[in-house]
Amino acid sequence: MELPLVVGVDGSDSSLEAVDWAADEAAHHGLPVRLVHGFLWERYERRLPSFSTDFPSGEIMAENIVASCAERVRLRHPELKVSSEVLPEDPVSVLLHAGPESFALVTGSRGRGEVAGMLLGSVSLAVAARAVCPVVVVRGGKRNRQGSLGRVVVGVGESTVSPAAVGFAFQEAEARGCELHAVRAWRRPAHKHVDHSPVGEDAAGVHEERASTLLTDALRNPVREHPQVDVHRQTVEGSAHTVLLDASADADLIVVGELRRHGHFGLQLGRVVHTLLHHAECPVAVVPQRV
Repeated sequence: MELPLVVGVDGSDSSLEAVDWAADEAAHHGLPVRLVHGFLWERYERRLPSFSTDFPSGEIMAENIVASCAERVRLRHPELKVSSEVLPEDPVSVLLHAGPESFALVTGSRGRGEVAGMLLGSVSLAVAARAVCPVVVVRGGKRNRQGSLGRVVVGVGESTVSPAAVGFAFQEAEARGCELHAVRAWRRPAHKHVDHSPVGEDAAGVHEERASTLLTDALRNPVREHPQVDVHRQTVEGSAHTVLLDASADADLIVVGELRRHGHFGLQLGRVVHTLLHHAECPVAVVPQRV
């Protein structure tokens, strides 16, 4: 049985962008789409005056949201299987509970009713930080969201972080028939070393060579498993979050890994992922790596 692509919907403009992106993504992979909406309508309705008849019930509003989103998917890709569900839970819980049986979770970058100037909504941030499956936060410019640039970028970090992200990125590039740019950032040492350690440009060369070796090692098996993917390797001097943020401008999707440590239940996001979720110019896929 194929796992569905699960999309959190709330009727906001950002949510509708996520629905469109997810419909295209599902078409690339031949996956069903499941639309979910979490809303504690009973709590909402208790706040309304008992005599109020000017507002539909929260449950009816929620059903209308998912029905209109389902129709949006069908109009965009009539061949897709689409299901929808309204659940009486908060949105974060709904998505996290769906994660173990999902190909990926998809959210917009801001939710309904959140401050327009916010860089990232609270639901998207919490789900990206805690989900057990890949999470895609749909953000960035129209050309990036529509997949017009023909490029998936994956940030290759340390060996403990990257395997799942690299594998996911190869799947994406293969399904889309586009280039994969694998990027590894490196930095020259902040201070010159003493004793017999290299200094200056020699030290920079050592660090760049190490980055190149790590990149080659990380790509060796995926390249063999996906020979049809056109892979471009890049080692770039600079901090990882800055290098990947720059790369997002010309990407349809940027993929990064994030450690999920057993027994840790709080938000688990490193600086690189946090920066991309708030500032990337394209959709961001956060792929958990269990350790």
